[in-house]
Parts: sequence; structure tokens; C-alpha cells
Amino acid sequence: MRQDVEIRLLGDFELLIRGASQRSLAAKSRKGVSLMEYLILQQGKPVSTQRLVRELWSGGHYGSPENALKTMVSRFRALLNELRPDLGKCIVSEQGGYRWETLPFVKVDVLDMLSAIQSVTPGSTVEEKTRAYRRVVELYRGDLYQTGDISNIMMQVSWLHREYLNTVYAWIELLKEADDYEEIIQVCTAAGKVDGQDEQIRIEMMRAMVKLDRATEAMTEFNRMTHLDIRPDSAEYNLQASTQQLLEAGQLVSRNLDAIRNELIGQAAAQEGPFFCGYEAFKEFFNIQVRNLERLGATMFLCVMMINGPEGTLSSVTRESGMAGLTEILRKNLRRGDIVTRFSPSIIAMLLPTVTYATGGMVMERIERLFYEEYSRKTIVLHSRISPLSGKLSE
Repeated sequence: MRQDVEIRLLGDFELLIRGASQRSLAAKSRKGVSLMEYLILQQGKPVSTQRLVRELWSGGHYGSPENALKTMVSRFRALLNELRPDLGKCIVSEQGGYRWETLPFVKVDVLDMLSAIQSVTPGSTVEEKTRAYRRVVELYRGDLYQTGDISNIMMQVSWLHREYLNTVYAWIELLKEADDYEEIIQVCTAAGKVDGQDEQIRIEMMRAMVKLDRATEAMTEFNRMTHLDIRPDSAEYNLQASTQQLLEAGQLVSRNLDAIRNELIGQAAAQEGPFFCGYEAFKEFFNIQVRNLERLGATMFLCVMMINGPEGTLSSVTRESGMAGLTEILRKNLRRGDIVTRFSPSIIAMLLPTVTYATGGMVMERIERLFYEEYSRKTIVLHSRISPLSGKLSE
């Protein structure tokens, strides 16, 4: 039977019937779409009524939540059947719960992506791996859609994002073995549109450019990284990782070790505001700071800021706009000794050394005030938390 229904949950929600989008479904039943997504993510495993009620109505008070769920399922099945006969049968009643069954005429992007990842085994051929990797990159148009109704969705969002990046990394390694550097650049370009903050993807793109004697483009990409404040383990590591290959390619013969050292020192001296880094580097800085705290008996504060929609969800475009605005506010209002990382698509974490709880709270309040001067609470909601740290974390 021809697959004439397509359900997209990656990047945004969309249900297509023979190619025609049915976006009104989410407006008619947001809870129903939330239920459908939650069941899909269980990959065919049944989910008890009690668990569904807990996930979908965590903050609600109902006299009979099980009946509310049963009524909602019945109505949502009817909506699905209006769009395409028998589509509602994908939501299967189990004793004491429900499960999702992907019928032959239906395809779901997140399930197709997971199937492609799972198809790669140690015995897979290069062609099979390439086919699977290409499929994953095609399907992953952005992070998992969030309605705001599922209480524990962030774990799945982060997990799928990591699976996507791991697939990109694996494909790049496969292409390296074939010396296919043109394809590496194309893969990195596509992945950069999904996750523009991933340092490994950008470094691999620079290395591929160097291999193709496109040194000028590689240095342009490096400069773009520094402007975006993408600094993996350190700015020095990035520069060494790219310029060493440029030297071997004969593009920067005139540069010696002293020149590179002076350039790095000059960049460090010129940088204003806090230090932005990837999460792996952030963890290393944290470990170093904790050791210093234990030795000196000082205090440091961990701060977290998260943006969300007034009703618990944001489009990817609004989220990226809000995160860009928040990053710029932090750049202008934090100190040089503060360390900042983007923990997830909507969360920023910060280490603020040598401040008291009161002054740390004042910093957070000032950031929130400046943020809301630019973004209305009706558009984006900013949540913040601050917690003191000491060197004795085991106590």
C-alpha cells in the first residue's frame, strides 16, 4: 500500500496527506498531538493510562483523569479519521493503556531516522552505512517538536540531537577514509544549518577545505567561528588544529611559532565580556574552578537561564532569535572572568566566580530586565536559577 500519510516531528510538527499539509490538527487538539508524539517515541511499546495522565496532565486537577484521557483519545482518533480513513487506528488500545502502531500507509520521520541509525551494524558495508547516514541527515530538519504538554520531553530532545550529531561524525569519518573532502564540506554545511554551534563540525569543514587547497576559505570559516564565540577546548586549540594543516599546505609558510603565539595573546587581550565555550570545555573549566575553590575556600555560583514560550513551546525560529538576543545581553553585561555555554537549544549555563548570592541574584535580575525590554513575556518567557558551589561537592 502506498504511504500517503507523513508525520513530521523533527524541526516542527506537520502532518501531510498525499503531500498536502494539515497544520490545523495541532490547533484543533494540541493534547491529541502531544499524545500521538509521546506514543510514537515509545516505538511500539504500550504505555499505561496512569503514565499518560502523569505526563500529559502533570499540573492539572481532574475528578477522573482516566476518563478525560479516554475522551481525548476518542476525539483525536475521530479527527485523524476525518483526515484519512483508518488513520485513527494507529492509536491502539491496550489493556490499561495505549500504544502507537505505524500502519502501512503511514511514515513517521523520527521513527524512520531511528530505523536508519539502527540499521548500521559492525557488518554493514560502506554503501549501507552511507545510505543510512544520508537518510538520517535528510530527516533531521531540527530538534524534536515540543507542544509543552509532555513533562519529560527534554531528555528525548537532547538524546535525538546527540544521535544526529553522532551520525554526522560517523559519516565524516567514513568520507575521510575515501578522501571525499568535497562531500565532507557538503555534509558539514547541511549539519551547520541544524546546529551552528557545534565546533567539531566546523573544524572538520576547515580541515576538508585545507585538503582541497582552499586555505582562504578555511581561514574565513575560522574567523566566523571566533565571531560566533564558538571556542572548543580553547581558541588556541582551534587555531592550531587549522593553521598546522595550512602550514603543511604551504599556505602560511611565513608564519612562525612566535607570530601565532602573539596573535593568540592579542586576541585574548582584545576580548571583552565573558568567555563563551562549548559544553565539554565548560565542564573542564568547572573542574578546574572546583579544585581552586577547595584549595582557597572560596565560593562560585552556577547559573542557568532557559527560554520558553508562554504556553510551554517555541518555534525554532523564535527560539533562535531569543537565544541570540540573550547571548548578546550576556556578552555586554557579564565580566571577563565569567564563563558561559549553551547547554541545550534553549538553555544557557554560566559560572560566576567571586560573587555573593545577593550580587549573583542582582546579575540575574538585570539580565531578565534587559531581556524583557527586547522581548515581551507574551512572546518569550525567561526562567533563571542560581546556586552556590563549593569545593566540597561530595558533602
